[in-house]
Amino acid sequence: MMEDPVKIEVSADTFPLAEVFTISRGSRTEAHVVSVRISDGTHEGRGECVPYARYGETLDSVMDQIRSAEGVADRAALAQALPAGAARNAVDCALWDLEAKRAGKRVWELAGLPVPGPEITAYTLSLAEPAQMEASARKHAHRPLLKIKLGTPDDMPRLEAVRRGAPEARIIVDANEGWSAAVYADLAPHLVRLGVALVEQPLPAGEDDALIGMDRPVPVCADESCHDRDSLPKLKGKYDVINIKLDKTGGLTEALALRDAGRAEGYDIMVGCMVGSSLAMAPALLVAQGAMVTDLDGPLLLAQDRDHALRFDEKGVHPSDPALWG
Repeated sequence: MMEDPVKIEVSADTFPLAEVFTISRGSRTEAHVVSVRISDGTHEGRGECVPYARYGETLDSVMDQIRSAEGVADRAALAQALPAGAARNAVDCALWDLEAKRAGKRVWELAGLPVPGPEITAYTLSLAEPAQMEASARKHAHRPLLKIKLGTPDDMPRLEAVRRGAPEARIIVDANEGWSAAVYADLAPHLVRLGVALVEQPLPAGEDDALIGMDRPVPVCADESCHDRDSLPKLKGKYDVINIKLDKTGGLTEALALRDAGRAEGYDIMVGCMVGSSLAMAPALLVAQGAMVTDLDGPLLLAQDRDHALRFDEKGVHPSDPALWG
């Protein structure tokens, strides 16, 4: 696949956020990403990942992993050299981009995928006090799909506030492992009443056996409990949907394989992201084609994006220009 020697360059980049972004685990004002360039001297491929402390990743550890992949010739060798995670994601996506540049084709052609189109994406409302979340929901009520960050002992007032602010929007909820089984059971009827379409990772990944046998009146999505295809056997009886993030799968290659395997086992598909630039979203959009939920709003949360950024309009997020990726 990749026969000529390639050189890997890696850097840490920072993108300011448009506003403070808060989830149940903390707040941030900047997005810190790792950027990768892979060159054969003629063509160059690019990729981006976001190290995630939840999985013990740091900027330095991920950059060290990427440097250790110097000399890896292709994506198959990469899968053996690096574990699933952010580092492998950036390199895998850069290799796809390089292969497309060398072939003079788009990545979707190389992968045997249909021509991609725009996908409606969720827009994330940060965790805040109810009045602030209501105001934010009202500001973004024109968007067809809103995602609410919850995961606290006092989530009902927040959920009610968002529904007041955006009475027509489709709503999904992300608890970020912040609830107990008892809290989820108590909230479930209210999620139905308020028209919530999906709830992400209500329980901590290590405690989600409690979902077995529980009523799921609203579809439940595995996020932190689902990384790659090896995760699937542990999800049976607990979840209805899997959230595929390239920083968890270790790149586009495994993400596409996980999507196909998940669908074969009866799961609906959500494609999500960390807070990153358009470069990180571009490959994920190929996985998101036809997904139940697309959540690739990272660039919308930034105050500044990369050149040749993805286009967002009333049709959703559009596939990338080759000048950006793929």
